[in-house]
Amino acid sequence: MIYILEDDENIRKLIVYTLQSQGYECTGFEKPSDFWTALNGSAPQLLLLDIMLPEEDGISILKKLRQSTQYKSIPVIMLTAKDTEFDVVTGLDAGADDYVTKPFGMMTLISRIKAVLRRYEHTEETSEILEADDIKIDLAKHSVYVKDRQIFLTVKEFDLLSLLLQNRGNVMSREQLLDSVWKIDADIESRTVDVHIKTLRQKLDAAGDLIETIRGVGYKFI
Repeated sequence: MIYILEDDENIRKLIVYTLQSQGYECTGFEKPSDFWTALNGSAPQLLLLDIMLPEEDGISILKKLRQSTQYKSIPVIMLTAKDTEFDVVTGLDAGADDYVTKPFGMMTLISRIKAVLRRYEHTEETSEILEADDIKIDLAKHSVYVKDRQIFLTVKEFDLLSLLLQNRGNVMSREQLLDSVWKIDADIESRTVDVHIKTLRQKLDAAGDLIETIRGVGYKFI
Protein backbone atom coordinates (compact mmCIF):
# COMPACT_ATOMS: atom_id res chain seq x y z
CA MET A 1 0.00 0.00 0.00
CA ILE A 2 1.26 3.47 -0.94
CA TYR A 3 -0.08 6.58 0.80
CA ILE A 4 -0.21 9.93 -0.98
CA LEU A 5 -0.52 13.05 1.16
CA GLU A 6 -1.18 15.82 -1.35
CA ASP A 7 -3.70 18.65 -0.96
CA ASP A 8 -3.97 19.41 -4.69
CA GLU A 9 -6.91 17.26 -5.76
CA ASN A 10 -5.95 17.09 -9.43
CA ILE A 11 -2.40 15.96 -8.69
CA ARG A 12 -3.56 13.52 -6.03
CA LYS A 13 -6.14 11.90 -8.31
CA LEU A 14 -3.63 11.65 -11.18
CA ILE A 15 -1.06 9.95 -8.95
CA VAL A 16 -3.64 7.52 -7.57
CA TYR A 17 -4.87 6.68 -11.07
CA THR A 18 -1.32 6.18 -12.40
CA LEU A 19 -0.22 4.00 -9.49
CA GLN A 20 -3.33 1.85 -9.70
CA SER A 21 -2.83 1.41 -13.44
CA GLN A 22 0.68 0.11 -12.62
CA GLY A 23 -0.72 -2.45 -10.18
CA TYR A 24 -0.05 -0.60 -6.92
CA GLU A 25 -2.56 -0.31 -4.11
CA CYS A 26 -2.74 3.27 -2.94
CA THR A 27 -4.78 5.76 -0.96
CA GLY A 28 -4.72 9.54 -1.23
CA PHE A 29 -5.21 12.04 1.57
CA GLU A 30 -5.90 15.76 1.37
CA LYS A 31 -5.27 16.62 5.02
CA PRO A 32 -2.56 15.46 7.45
CA SER A 33 -5.21 14.63 10.07
CA ASP A 34 -6.75 12.05 7.72
CA PHE A 35 -3.29 10.62 7.02
CA TRP A 36 -2.47 10.24 10.74
CA THR A 37 -5.78 8.51 11.34
CA ALA A 38 -5.12 6.01 8.55
CA LEU A 39 -1.52 5.51 9.71
CA ASN A 40 -2.72 4.44 13.15
CA GLY A 41 -4.68 1.68 11.44
CA SER A 42 -2.09 0.47 8.94
CA ALA A 43 1.39 1.58 7.88
CA PRO A 44 2.11 1.89 4.13
CA GLN A 45 5.02 0.48 2.15
CA LEU A 46 5.85 4.00 1.02
CA LEU A 47 4.62 7.58 1.48
CA LEU A 48 4.50 10.29 -1.19
CA LEU A 49 4.52 13.51 0.81
CA ASP A 50 3.85 17.08 -0.28
CA ILE A 51 5.53 19.84 1.73
CA MET A 52 3.03 22.69 1.57
CA LEU A 53 -0.08 21.29 3.25
CA PRO A 54 -2.96 22.58 5.37
CA GLU A 55 -2.85 21.91 9.14
CA GLU A 56 0.80 20.80 9.14
CA ASP A 57 3.69 21.06 6.68
CA GLY A 58 5.32 18.00 5.16
CA ILE A 59 8.74 18.54 6.75
CA SER A 60 7.14 18.50 10.20
CA ILE A 61 5.29 15.29 9.33
CA LEU A 62 8.50 13.68 8.05
CA LYS A 63 10.40 14.57 11.23
CA LYS A 64 7.65 13.04 13.36
CA LEU A 65 7.80 9.83 11.34
CA ARG A 66 11.59 9.58 11.66
CA GLN A 67 11.39 10.17 15.41
CA SER A 68 8.76 7.45 15.81
CA THR A 69 9.91 3.97 16.76
CA GLN A 70 6.91 2.50 14.97
CA TYR A 71 7.04 4.48 11.72
CA LYS A 72 10.65 5.62 11.27
CA SER A 73 11.41 2.98 8.61
CA ILE A 74 8.60 4.00 6.22
CA PRO A 75 10.20 5.12 2.92
CA VAL A 76 9.26 8.71 2.06
CA ILE A 77 9.48 10.55 -1.25
CA MET A 78 8.88 14.29 -1.07
CA LEU A 79 6.72 15.82 -3.81
CA THR A 80 7.07 19.57 -3.91
CA ALA A 81 7.43 22.74 -5.95
CA LYS A 82 10.22 23.87 -3.61
CA ASP A 83 13.28 23.09 -5.72
CA THR A 84 16.22 25.14 -4.44
CA GLU A 85 19.30 23.36 -3.09
CA PHE A 86 18.37 24.58 0.39
CA ASP A 87 14.92 22.99 0.06
CA VAL A 88 16.39 19.70 -1.17
CA VAL A 89 18.93 19.60 1.67
CA THR A 90 16.21 20.43 4.21
CA GLY A 91 14.08 17.53 2.96
CA LEU A 92 16.97 15.07 2.92
CA ASP A 93 18.16 16.20 6.35
CA ALA A 94 14.69 15.57 7.71
CA GLY A 95 14.90 11.98 6.49
CA ALA A 96 13.43 11.89 2.97
CA ASP A 97 14.59 9.00 0.77
CA ASP A 98 14.09 10.96 -2.43
CA TYR A 99 12.95 14.43 -3.49
CA VAL A 100 10.85 14.93 -6.63
CA THR A 101 10.09 18.49 -7.74
CA LYS A 102 6.92 19.64 -9.47
CA PRO A 103 6.05 19.50 -12.26
CA PHE A 104 7.08 15.89 -12.80
CA GLY A 105 6.22 13.15 -15.27
CA MET A 106 4.22 10.21 -13.99
CA MET A 107 6.64 7.66 -15.43
CA THR A 108 9.54 9.46 -13.75
CA LEU A 109 7.65 9.24 -10.46
CA ILE A 110 7.02 5.51 -10.99
CA SER A 111 10.74 4.98 -11.60
CA ARG A 112 11.62 6.83 -8.41
CA ILE A 113 9.07 4.78 -6.45
CA LYS A 114 10.47 1.50 -7.81
CA ALA A 115 14.01 2.59 -6.99
CA VAL A 116 13.15 3.44 -3.37
CA LEU A 117 11.13 0.27 -2.86
CA ARG A 118 14.03 -1.83 -4.19
CA ARG A 119 16.24 -0.43 -1.48
CA TYR A 120 13.75 -1.54 1.16
CA GLU A 121 13.17 -5.04 -0.14
CA HIS A 122 13.92 -7.77 2.38
CA THR A 123 17.29 -9.36 1.71
CA GLU A 124 18.80 -12.54 3.05
CA GLU A 125 19.93 -12.10 6.63
CA THR A 126 23.64 -11.50 7.01
CA SER A 127 25.81 -10.87 10.01
CA GLU A 128 28.30 -8.76 8.07
CA ILE A 129 29.61 -5.78 9.98
CA LEU A 130 31.57 -2.98 8.33
CA GLU A 131 33.91 -0.96 10.54
CA ALA A 132 36.33 1.90 9.98
CA ASP A 133 37.71 4.10 12.74
CA ASP A 134 34.70 5.33 14.74
CA ILE A 135 32.09 4.10 12.23
CA LYS A 136 30.35 0.73 12.45
CA ILE A 137 27.68 -0.45 10.00
CA ASP A 138 25.44 -3.44 10.66
CA LEU A 139 24.18 -4.42 7.21
CA ALA A 140 21.61 -6.90 8.50
CA LYS A 141 20.00 -4.47 10.92
CA HIS A 142 20.49 -1.50 8.59
CA SER A 143 22.00 0.51 11.42
CA VAL A 144 24.98 2.85 11.75
CA TYR A 145 26.97 3.76 14.84
CA VAL A 146 29.56 6.48 15.39
CA LYS A 147 31.54 5.97 18.62
CA ASP A 148 28.79 3.53 19.75
CA ARG A 149 26.13 6.23 19.25
CA GLN A 150 23.46 5.22 16.74
CA ILE A 151 22.76 7.71 13.99
CA PHE A 152 19.79 7.57 11.68
CA LEU A 153 20.33 7.71 7.94
CA THR A 154 17.98 7.66 4.99
CA VAL A 155 18.18 4.62 2.72
CA LYS A 156 20.27 6.50 0.16
CA GLU A 157 22.66 7.81 2.81
CA PHE A 158 23.04 4.30 4.25
CA ASP A 159 23.71 2.81 0.82
CA LEU A 160 26.22 5.54 -0.04
CA LEU A 161 28.12 5.10 3.22
CA SER A 162 28.12 1.29 2.90
CA LEU A 163 29.35 1.44 -0.69
CA LEU A 164 32.12 3.90 0.11
CA LEU A 165 33.19 1.83 3.13
CA GLN A 166 33.20 -1.39 1.11
CA ASN A 167 35.45 0.34 -1.43
CA ARG A 168 37.60 2.20 1.09
CA GLY A 169 40.74 3.67 -0.40
CA ASN A 170 39.27 3.61 -3.92
CA VAL A 171 37.81 6.62 -5.68
CA MET A 172 34.13 6.21 -6.58
CA SER A 173 32.95 8.49 -9.40
CA ARG A 174 29.58 10.22 -9.20
CA GLU A 175 28.42 8.07 -12.10
CA GLN A 176 29.38 4.87 -10.24
CA LEU A 177 27.57 6.04 -7.12
CA LEU A 178 24.46 6.96 -9.10
CA ASP A 179 24.42 3.60 -10.85
CA SER A 180 25.01 1.57 -7.69
CA VAL A 181 22.76 3.45 -5.27
CA TRP A 182 19.94 4.83 -7.40
CA LYS A 183 19.94 2.02 -10.00
CA ILE A 184 18.64 4.50 -12.57
CA ASP A 185 20.23 7.41 -14.37
CA ALA A 186 17.22 9.14 -15.93
CA ASP A 187 16.32 12.46 -14.33
CA ILE A 188 19.00 12.01 -11.70
CA GLU A 189 21.71 14.68 -11.68
CA SER A 190 25.20 14.27 -10.27
CA ARG A 191 24.29 17.10 -7.87
CA THR A 192 22.01 14.58 -6.18
CA VAL A 193 25.09 12.66 -5.04
CA ASP A 194 26.74 15.84 -3.76
CA VAL A 195 23.66 16.81 -1.74
CA HIS A 196 23.41 13.35 -0.17
CA ILE A 197 27.14 13.33 0.66
CA LYS A 198 26.76 16.74 2.29
CA THR A 199 23.93 15.59 4.57
CA LEU A 200 25.74 12.30 5.28
CA ARG A 201 28.86 14.16 6.44
CA GLN A 202 26.76 16.37 8.69
CA LYS A 203 25.13 13.38 10.36
CA LEU A 204 28.49 11.63 10.83
CA ASP A 205 29.85 14.77 12.51
CA ALA A 206 33.67 14.58 12.86
CA ALA A 207 33.70 11.12 11.25
CA GLY A 208 32.35 12.75 8.10
CA ASP A 209 35.90 13.90 7.37
CA LEU A 210 36.66 10.28 6.42
CA ILE A 211 34.74 10.90 3.18
CA GLU A 212 37.18 12.74 0.94
CA THR A 213 36.12 14.76 -2.11
CA ILE A 214 38.18 14.00 -5.21
CA ARG A 215 37.69 17.17 -7.22
CA GLY A 216 36.21 16.63 -10.66
CA VAL A 217 35.79 12.89 -10.07
CA GLY A 218 33.83 11.81 -7.03
CA TYR A 219 34.46 10.60 -3.47
CA LYS A 220 36.69 8.24 -1.51
CA PHE A 221 36.47 6.79 2.01
CA ILE A 222 39.96 7.29 3.43
